[in-house]
Amino acid sequence: MAFLLNLPTLLPGWYPPSRENWELISFAWQFFPLFTAAQWFTNFYPQGKTSIESRFNLPGKWAWFLMEIPGMLTVLYCMLTIPATLGLSSPQTLPWGNWAMAFVYTVHYIYRAILSPLLLNPSMSPIHPFVFLSAFAWQVINGLSLGGWLGGYGPTTVHDWAGRLYWMEIGLVIWGWSFLGNVFHDDDLREIRRSALRRQRKKAEEDNKPVEGVKKLYMMPKNGLFHYILYPHYFCEWLEWAGFWMVGGLGCVPARSFLLNEISTMLPRALQGREWYVEKFGKERVGNRKAVIPGLL
Repeated sequence: MAFLLNLPTLLPGWYPPSRENWELISFAWQFFPLFTAAQWFTNFYPQGKTSIESRFNLPGKWAWFLMEIPGMLTVLYCMLTIPATLGLSSPQTLPWGNWAMAFVYTVHYIYRAILSPLLLNPSMSPIHPFVFLSAFAWQVINGLSLGGWLGGYGPTTVHDWAGRLYWMEIGLVIWGWSFLGNVFHDDDLREIRRSALRRQRKKAEEDNKPVEGVKKLYMMPKNGLFHYILYPHYFCEWLEWAGFWMVGGLGCVPARSFLLNEISTMLPRALQGREWYVEKFGKERVGNRKAVIPGLL
């Protein structure tokens, strides 16, 4: 994270962003789906199920942590530093709505970037530097877009949130249940590897040999929404950020961009992932399951 710590010196006016630079980032970030269109023309995504053998590969767990954590750190850094540039007495003067959005965003990434790879996942496939650098840049830019809005370039008083309490409550409920759904379906995938690791440990004890770990083990998950789609953790995450956008309001461009950019990035992977499941397990085993949206896609 030394790179992030040095960014304020290396990129003055960008980390944290000045208002003009933040407006440019937020505007340009809306067009990110144009770049993700390239995914529809290639299956190259060297991470997870589709990871490849490469001398440049990075260890899965630590690479995931390092490429996912910058967004959360950037949002919090912006909220702690931007208020002073606007003449606000302290970050605590930002309205509670700003902090509520920052809180749920932080909770998600504590789970996704820290707990999931470092404590919960029994194993993770190696990650290619291409994926690592792309995800790292994505997180920083998204963090600047959201962090600038929450840090003072968006709402700065409780009056800015007036009249939206009802929709905020609905958005937080959607976010909460979707987050739990995300965790539940992630854990169903983890259980596949945990059970395999238990079997491997038992066999190693019987053979009096060390455990070599679990690599590239895949089965058809079958609990919860896995009955209907193959990527319910994607679907639940989209619902999370739809609720997040609802909290910020329709006019919260950074939250909208966050949701649409996630969908544009993850949808091609989900559809290609369904093809992977069909090739690996056959059409009969996959059955009528869609890729990511029940009954639709």
